[in-house]
Amino acid sequence: MERFHSFDLLATLVAVVSADASVQFSNAALEDALGISRRTIVGSNFADVFCEPAPFRSALDGALDNAFAALRYDALLKRNGADALPVHVIVTRTEPSNDIIVEMVPQEQQTRQDREERLAEQAQTNKELIRNLAHEIKNPLGGIRGAAQLLEMEMGSPELTEYTQVIIHEADRLQSLVDRLLAPHRRPHLVGDVNIHEVCERVRSLILAEFPKGLRVVRDYDTSIPEFRGDREQLIQTVLNIAHNACQALADRIAAGDGRVTFKTRVTRQITFGKQRYRLALELHVIDNGPGVPDSIRDRIFYPLVSGREGGSGLGLTLAQTFVQQHHGLIEVDSAPGRTDFKILIPLP
Repeated sequence: MERFHSFDLLATLVAVVSADASVQFSNAALEDALGISRRTIVGSNFADVFCEPAPFRSALDGALDNAFAALRYDALLKRNGADALPVHVIVTRTEPSNDIIVEMVPQEQQTRQDREERLAEQAQTNKELIRNLAHEIKNPLGGIRGAAQLLEMEMGSPELTEYTQVIIHEADRLQSLVDRLLAPHRRPHLVGDVNIHEVCERVRSLILAEFPKGLRVVRDYDTSIPEFRGDREQLIQTVLNIAHNACQALADRIAAGDGRVTFKTRVTRQITFGKQRYRLALELHVIDNGPGVPDSIRDRIFYPLVSGREGGSGLGLTLAQTFVQQHHGLIEVDSAPGRTDFKILIPLP
């Protein structure tokens, strides 16, 4: 069965079965999912691991009769001492050995992959929209400001000058907004060795300087995490944007003296995101005890100019997402009243 050992590298659950449904090989992921040893699985009738064996037997018969190249269906897997696991099953026949490969993708994982693909497409669309929109706004802004300045020079009335000052001030404000939109695309990606805890400590000092009372910043670090190649300033800006959003959402708790933000670092192993499998990845959590992300914007929080706070620019999370994607990572969010967790995932060497 040595030819099947590469299946152990996959995150999906894989079994190789013979024509009578007996298991010839089980990968490590399937062993973990079922909660039983590989030695127990091999040689057993694989139909017995399903809550309803009939669809699998039908798929097996179809594969042996060459009725299809690959059959897909949804099923429930029995698990030792745990609830049944919903999976998407893919049954294929190999040539010329006539072995049947049964691949099972946990539906939670499938949902996550779909969400990641959707986020990646959304981010790319946002990037193009932002760049095009920013350039379209930037060009006339200079003309508007210059015209207002010339008009002000021709006016002798202080009352009318007040109006031109409004035009100049608003043009400058829009220019600043455009510069922020274009910042991630203009600035070169400066790669060096990054210690994630130095990044967290820098952000911690910045937010405590802005919120000196009523806020506690908790450190929960895995100090064994190695340095990795990245842009330190971009990562500081990323974590700062997320932490600053958290602090603003914690306004009432900070006023009451019990605001809390937690920086938690961990290493996760054998994880798949962005359609790629990584042996090691950094998990950086920024957790707050605030009211949670409003339901009305939960699915759009990474969209540009979407903000849950009056007066917010709605750019902080958009820029954070852009910076993390430049490190081949992604940001996930899990939010409920009393606990919001932004998780940054970045591959490690």
